[in-house]
Amino acid sequence: MRDNFLFTSESVTEGHPDKIADQISDGILDAIIAQDKYSRVACETILTTGIALVAGEISTKAYVEIPDIIREVIKEVGYCDASWGFDYHTCSVLTAIHQQSGDIAMGVDSGGAGDQGLMFGYATNETSELMPMPIVLAHRLTKRLAEVRKKNILKWVRPDGKSQVTVEYKNGRPVRIDTIVVSTQHSPDVTSKQIERDIMEKVIKPVMPKGLYDPTSVKHHINPTGRFVVGGPMGDTGLTGRKIIVDTYGGHGSHGGGAFSGKDPTKVDRSASYMARYIAKNLVAAGLADKCEVQLAYAIGVADPVSVLVDTKGTEKVSVDKLDKLVRKHFPMTPRGIIDHLKLRRPIFKKTAAYGHFGRNEPEFTWEKTDKAKALHKDAGL
Repeated sequence: MRDNFLFTSESVTEGHPDKIADQISDGILDAIIAQDKYSRVACETILTTGIALVAGEISTKAYVEIPDIIREVIKEVGYCDASWGFDYHTCSVLTAIHQQSGDIAMGVDSGGAGDQGLMFGYATNETSELMPMPIVLAHRLTKRLAEVRKKNILKWVRPDGKSQVTVEYKNGRPVRIDTIVVSTQHSPDVTSKQIERDIMEKVIKPVMPKGLYDPTSVKHHINPTGRFVVGGPMGDTGLTGRKIIVDTYGGHGSHGGGAFSGKDPTKVDRSASYMARYIAKNLVAAGLADKCEVQLAYAIGVADPVSVLVDTKGTEKVSVDKLDKLVRKHFPMTPRGIIDHLKLRRPIFKKTAAYGHFGRNEPEFTWEKTDKAKALHKDAGL
């Protein structure tokens, strides 16, 4: 990548239809794992006006009321009024669930990967979260949108919303916010002028970093279409797994294409992506590189990864051969090893389903720990 450039990332609120779908899928996963931690779950959700449909493959000893979970998630997100075109009281709920294929189960039962695929993890020292700056700032804005709604700071804000932040980089480091876009669903009685004023003063200014944000020079686009009353599943169909860049690094680094939500940890789409982030973050936290991308790849039914790649974008402080050896020494990379090390057989996944799976200090997010950094630094001879 060039040294001087603009880079843009986006985020969406928990009330965005795709994110409601993710939260429903992970809410079902959590409820099942809470009763039977060895359950196999692949759960997909689709939402549209007045309808929520859940389909997938679930093998478990647990019993959960899936319709109740669906309605509870919709209620928590904030869709409680039938006049909005979608609400937890009146929406139809459909389920189409069957067991996991015995052919797949056979390979997973022996400790192998649940599917073939490639997964990536990324870290950079440009923020304290060891995440790219644009996605960190985009998530701050959408979290704040939800906060001002739930705390009644802005009573006209409704659940659906998006943000987008463009950051200017010089010599590969973030120096200035160039553009901010915020779009939020709203009640029909609020004026465009009030929306712009309230979003600037109550949403944008409180969460933007002073060193990067100059409100007089940043280009602001607040509800640029002028009206956003129809939103949520009435405005757009929602589908599990359709916000994979929002879920990860905002377009920095690579993505293997596999979504996370609704998948139990035997699915390497999810668990190996968490391990790849854990590896990359610990290498950067150890001071072994300024940036790091890790690729893991698997064959279905085979435990060990078919390939492991550590790419530091030329920022490594020790040789890449040394980094490869350190990764293989310090990190388990079989599906079973990942699950055990990161303690993934727990009902911790619904919390990941909005505002990103990475760069957060939640105690359940074991893949965000930097507990390997000290040993890596010492072993590298620095």
